Amino acid sequence: MAGAAAEMAVGTAVMSAPLAVGLVGAGPWAAFVHAPVLAAGPETTLAAVWARRPEAAQELAQRYGSTVVERFEDLLDGCEAVAFAVPPSIQAELAPVAAAAGKALLLEKPIAGSVAEAERLAGAVADAGVGSLVVLSYRFADATRDFLEQARTFAAAGGRGCFISGAFLGGPFSQSPWRQERGVLLDVGPHIIDLLDAALGPVENIRAHTGPGGWAGVLLDHEGGARSEASMCADAAIDDSRTEVELFGPGGALVLDARAGAGPAMFATLRAEFAEVARTGAAHDCDVHRGLYLQRLIETAERDLDR
Repeated sequence: MAGAAAEMAVGTAVMSAPLAVGLVGAGPWAAFVHAPVLAAGPETTLAAVWARRPEAAQELAQRYGSTVVERFEDLLDGCEAVAFAVPPSIQAELAPVAAAAGKALLLEKPIAGSVAEAERLAGAVADAGVGSLVVLSYRFADATRDFLEQARTFAAAGGRGCFISGAFLGGPFSQSPWRQERGVLLDVGPHIIDLLDAALGPVENIRAHTGPGGWAGVLLDHEGGARSEASMCADAAIDDSRTEVELFGPGGALVLDARAGAGPAMFATLRAEFAEVARTGAAHDCDVHRGLYLQRLIETAERDLDR
């Protein structure tokens, strides 16, 4: 009995200790979100940083009292979970290796550069039995969760959404090669399509269109008959980014201003839920399979544009 109690006490201590997370990447998003959020705790600690640019990794690690490792394999040796802040195809290459090493994954959207890559990543997570979470950041905000809860009984006939910013006009993300090559649909499409899908039901059909000035849009047919449209642009000359969803039905309109609901509390929730997923392996609405689902929708839309 005493031995069992001691084992239980050890297990409780392990579960309550901060989750040691290694960070892959030292670019703008890693500096703005991943490093400060993971280092802030109390559920996590920033165990180490690895990046292709050692000087950037060193600067970021020092800022948050962490260490730098020279090799990706060294990062895996010193952490329980791995957070990725790298281009989609690089994430799709490295994340399966981390999963095979038994590490839970905090993944960026899109989770890969293609559906084939995303399928391999999701398969690796399933084979390893590790937890995963995709940084669909607005989903962790109280305002978004309240909106989606209300949407369940709103009986919407349709809706609209937008994700509009000037991110490609200047600033840290304007020189991102993969964003410039693939465009706004792959960059912010996962966010706004995810919100409309969660609010109105699974998407049965998606069609896409583009316009001048970096604009793109998708038309969505949802199970149950609702329809929606999302507009996206990262070349808009506006000061503040807008991420909005509006549903319409017999009860009038139901509105989400996702940007207004974003903030430190959103990322604190993300951190806490990632720690729980990593420790327990529990499923989450925003896990790798959600990322794969969104990747398939976006690739279908991209093929529609090619036609």
